[in-house]
Amino acid sequence: MLTEICVRCDTIEECYEFTLAYAAQGLSSDQGRQAGDEVRGYLHRALKAIAGLGESCATAVKEKGLQPEERYHAFFAVLDRDARDSLAAIELVLAQPAISSQLVDNLNASIHLRALLTDLFLVSEILKPQAVPARLVNSG
Repeated sequence: MLTEICVRCDTIEECYEFTLAYAAQGLSSDQGRQAGDEVRGYLHRALKAIAGLGESCATAVKEKGLQPEERYHAFFAVLDRDARDSLAAIELVLAQPAISSQLVDNLNASIHLRALLTDLFLVSEILKPQAVPARLVNSG
């Protein structure tokens, strides 16, 4: 489950990085451009990675036996809300007949997408294997 979450996080981060570069190109449309096909592809992959992310994290917490479980679930409710808001924003962009650099720049600036990215940084840091501090190992 942790591998799946890492793959989802990487996919979302790669999309964000690509869209930053796309926004910097100053394109008026994605029509007839390789970058346009790519931006739509990255956004579609991000949609798939975002959908169900909260449930995947909740399952990982249960599998790892992390405690106190209610703290994790409270945060995953926030993650889920940020994911739904980001999905709505990305779907709105994808529904447009032309995706300009300015539109993508506004998507990147969206507080919803930024909140999701920050959530992902926090989750990935918490769920990755943690080293046990030496003072805990030696205090037995």
